[in-house]
Amino acid sequence: MAHSPDVARPGSPLWKVVGASLIGTTVEWYDYFLYGTAAALVFGKVFFPDSDPLTGTLLSFLTYAIGFAARPLGALVFGHFGDRIGRKRLLVLSLLLMGGATTLIGCLPTYRQIGVAAPVLLTALRLVQGFALGGEWGGAVLLVSEHGDRARRGFWASWPQGGAPAGNLLAAGVLSLMTATLSDEAFLSWGWRVPFLLSAVLVAVGLWIRLAVDESPLFQQALRAAKERTSVEQPPLVAVLRNHWRDVLVAMGARMAENISYYVMTTFVLAYAVGHVHLPKQTALNAVLIASAVQFALIPLFGALSDRVGRKPVYLVGAVGVGVWAFVFFGMVDTKSFGALVAAITIGLVFHSAMYAPQAAFFSELFATRMRYSGASIGAQFSSVAAGAPAPLIATALLKDYGSSTPIAVYVAIAAAITVLAVLCSRETRGEDLADTEPAREGVPVG
Repeated sequence: MAHSPDVARPGSPLWKVVGASLIGTTVEWYDYFLYGTAAALVFGKVFFPDSDPLTGTLLSFLTYAIGFAARPLGALVFGHFGDRIGRKRLLVLSLLLMGGATTLIGCLPTYRQIGVAAPVLLTALRLVQGFALGGEWGGAVLLVSEHGDRARRGFWASWPQGGAPAGNLLAAGVLSLMTATLSDEAFLSWGWRVPFLLSAVLVAVGLWIRLAVDESPLFQQALRAAKERTSVEQPPLVAVLRNHWRDVLVAMGARMAENISYYVMTTFVLAYAVGHVHLPKQTALNAVLIASAVQFALIPLFGALSDRVGRKPVYLVGAVGVGVWAFVFFGMVDTKSFGALVAAITIGLVFHSAMYAPQAAFFSELFATRMRYSGASIGAQFSSVAAGAPAPLIATALLKDYGSSTPIAVYVAIAAAITVLAVLCSRETRGEDLADTEPAREGVPVG
């Protein structure tokens, strides 16, 4: 196959694409993490007030986990149409859906006001959030990957990944501000709603920036090639499962440690620190704030490192690191020292960054252009049902049953072992031309 360089194609300037993707993913992750943070600190009391505190937290984490169930559906729907009509349109739709659902959560009546209908409505809106996020991630990272060049793809594609810590930083920061300025009564009465309502403003900003970016030039090139062929093109999902099923399994396995460790060390830790260790909410939120700020700075550095040494070595360091660190993590939180809490979360997120930063380029390089949105989204989001979705729920249940953090650390270590195995079974993708990432290696050429 002729070798076609990544960069010799028209399109928006790379900095503009990176900025639009980063801001869009920050808004989406702000909305998503805001729910997780509120589930740990607020929703048990507001939507499940008749339960004991730990059971209330367990129930609120259950609604949190349900949102992950919609992410594979979002991956299928957004992936199909993203591979058929383009990345940009689907990214605009995902932002509107996420922002609308989050804003409506801020308007929900409580259990005391309308009874069981309150948690039912909360769960329904959480499903919309999950559906939107299931389609967001793949499109955002592909838009950058397909605009950039192969030599620095790990660095540039890692910037949309920075939207996760930036969104978490923003969500924890707004909630921290509210808890610092309001009494507990005022915060539970109305203060928790303000961050959710703020989403409407953030979505407007994100849309304004995202609409100004051009469609992926690589996708446009592949679409033109597909129209010139006389054969009928397979639906993206069918093509992925036929030509890239091994790559889908690699992506799913690679996500296990990354997803589980993140939600344990940023979401569950809030409930653990406040409910089990009896630290103030403000202290726990501030620790997550500091750690998220550090992670935001680290992600592009690990992305750049993956351009130099490869995706696999960087990813493996992160997976092994979180598996070992999980056994140290809770012991540091148990000291009740703010410094130890910050160090525990920050070091955990350093290892997480080593997986999360190269993930965007790694997954993009696994799949052919006309099925890349579907393949990357399916691999990433189907695994989230088994990984991130139940992570806070399983961690809370283990704590309730055993009264110890050790089983939780074992749970994270098992996830790390799965990820190590998956990454070892994958090929190194660094330096591949995305235009040449075709399933021809599996026997079926696709444009």
